[in-house]
Amino acid sequence: MKTLIAFCTRYGATESTSEEIATVLRDEGFDVRVVNTKKEKLKDISEYDLVLVGAGMQMFRWCKESDKFLNKFQKDFREKKTAIFVSSGAKAILEYDGQTSEMEENWQKYLVEKTEKYSINPVALGMFGGVWDYNKMSFVFKKTMGPFRMKLEEVGIKEVAPGVFDTRNWDEIRNWARDLAEKVR
Repeated sequence: MKTLIAFCTRYGATESTSEEIATVLRDEGFDVRVVNTKKEKLKDISEYDLVLVGAGMQMFRWCKESDKFLNKFQKDFREKKTAIFVSSGAKAILEYDGQTSEMEENWQKYLVEKTEKYSINPVALGMFGGVWDYNKMSFVFKKTMGPFRMKLEEVGIKEVAPGVFDTRNWDEIRNWARDLAEKVR
């Protein structure tokens, strides 16, 4: 099945998540192309049977290029199998703190309402962890997010490199991709 994964990322988490999903789908026999919508503007998606759109989240907002992609191709999505996922660095903290109502609100707002806005009927939605890279943050953002760094350490998320915290659960991402493959066959 010809598959497109179109994503945008701020710190690289959504890119590596997209690549991992692509690896799983390729292992399942899918022909997959991965496109960073910040770097490449697609003119047409008609050749794809399945389209995944991934967005990095920051300060409760989607990465704008993914939003633009949904808007540009919203009519095409009515004829395609689609899946939407987001990378959220806050997900692990919310899970650890048992903030299920906050998780449900985020799911509703950043996935369900987004698909409703563009009249998309996805076969799958996913919310995965993200990366907190304090080395790439602006001075103001780094100061604002300072308390989150302590919280990440408190919940047991270790630095994978100095100033970098990866909150993703790779098994969750791979299982989601395998489930997606089963749904669209």
